[in-house]
Amino acid sequence: MLAEKLSDNILLGRKCFYCRNYGLYRLKDKRLKCKSCKAYYSLNKLRKDLHILYFFYLELSARKAARELGVSYNSAISRFMFFRKMISDHLGKEFSKLYGELEMDESYFGGKRKGKRGRGAYNKAIVFGILERNGKVYTKVVPNVSKETLMDEIKKKTKKGSVFYTDCFKSYKSLKQFGKHHKINHTYTFGKSHNHINGIEGFWSYAKERFHKYHGINHENYPLYLKEMEFRFNHRNEDVFKLLVDIILRRFGTESN
Repeated sequence: MLAEKLSDNILLGRKCFYCRNYGLYRLKDKRLKCKSCKAYYSLNKLRKDLHILYFFYLELSARKAARELGVSYNSAISRFMFFRKMISDHLGKEFSKLYGELEMDESYFGGKRKGKRGRGAYNKAIVFGILERNGKVYTKVVPNVSKETLMDEIKKKTKKGSVFYTDCFKSYKSLKQFGKHHKINHTYTFGKSHNHINGIEGFWSYAKERFHKYHGINHENYPLYLKEMEFRFNHRNEDVFKLLVDIILRRFGTESN
């Protein structure tokens, strides 16, 4: 469980959580202070945050985390949303323009509703995505799928001279001025052609499958949930829990001391 992910010496308060050095001493208010990095913190609060973060890492619901840990649902969901905010901030800081073979597409997120599906669907979150083949994905909730909106994102998030793969949607028509543009017509594209957008479409399936368990997401919160999926997808071959500890608890704790 959690002890296997972190050193017992850290959980027992023998080594500093932030700099991982020995030399902790206890303050009058029972918090620990590190002689090396000067950080100070409550070990009980740290254990609580680590356990909530572990449930978040396992992609369990805030309601289940609250029940298992004996905390209120509001406390658990507020921490989960804080984690998502920190992930979003981290992705913004580490982002570098995508380059190479890039797949682009839009998708619509939200519960099942009557009426039109796909482009033009009513009252759904519109998400634009760019996937760098053998690399990372970038997502953005956008107000519409106009040429101006999509091309503005492409200019800001990709390097000129890339090879672009899209469907035949008219908003991508001017992409040829930024690099080679391959249009995929799903009606006539078969087999193992190199011209496809299977990667970004695979990400949409990856995200939507995980969103099903939430039984509805507040429209305003979709950007943070999407950034969580972007983070998990981009780091799917790494130790995600260690990354979460480093970018959420260690960084935030260091900056707030």
